[in-house]
Amino acid sequence: MREEHLDYVVVPLGLAIMGAYHVWLFVTILRCPSRTVIGINAQSRRQWVFSLMAVQYPLLQGKNQIVPCSGGGPESYSSLSSQHDPLKNGVLAVQTIRNNIMAATLLATTAITLSSLISVFVSSTSKSSSTPLLYGNKTSLVSSIKYFSILLCFLVAFLCNVQSIRYYAHASFLVTLPTSMGKRDSIEYVIRNLDRGSKFWSLGLRAFYLSFPLFLWIFGPIPMLVCCCITTFILYFLDTTTSFTRQLHSHSIKDEPQAEETGPVSMSV
Repeated sequence: MREEHLDYVVVPLGLAIMGAYHVWLFVTILRCPSRTVIGINAQSRRQWVFSLMAVQYPLLQGKNQIVPCSGGGPESYSSLSSQHDPLKNGVLAVQTIRNNIMAATLLATTAITLSSLISVFVSSTSKSSSTPLLYGNKTSLVSSIKYFSILLCFLVAFLCNVQSIRYYAHASFLVTLPTSMGKRDSIEYVIRNLDRGSKFWSLGLRAFYLSFPLFLWIFGPIPMLVCCCITTFILYFLDTTTSFTRQLHSHSIKDEPQAEETGPVSMSV
């Protein structure tokens, strides 16, 4: 095969390997989420939101409200109040979500900075400079496609992280809303916002992962293919769980409180 045509075969092959792996990961998340780290994290977030928001006193029990399984005596009310302090839960929720916002902000800032640097570099370069390290197509068109692909990758990472910050910031208000405490519909809405923020965070990370093979494509299609294979191999071990992890996670997850569908129930003390 001629050197000029090597990019047209090797580069799509490397992208196809990473694409096939992510298709398999997407199907696995839908069918068996416990086999993936993304699925287990989603279950943990769901349990975390329920533990913070599914708090109502038995005397306030009503339709579409979630109540804890506890006794009806006055001593149970005082112990319940001490274990589920709304102020402490609100501070914990805001601090936890704030950590995710800071991480997403850091990645978004890094992505837009790298995009700006690549744009300045491409605009200041009049023509591609061929080096002995480059084995492949050395035309200016392919060189422009390389830099444009890296730039597009970082822009996608920036947009995904910005959307992640948006959903996390919105969830930080909802999780501390007093009128939403104990209502299943409100809790499910908070969970959906947290899940969307986490999904955009994952997409932003995938864009960063994809930038490594695209960066090595500058030095030729063969390093790019090798990097795609290595990255896919590493991501498989980072995205999947072992039987020990699944068993440990199953013991740490408790059953969700059930919504009360009946009317108010009076309790005798």
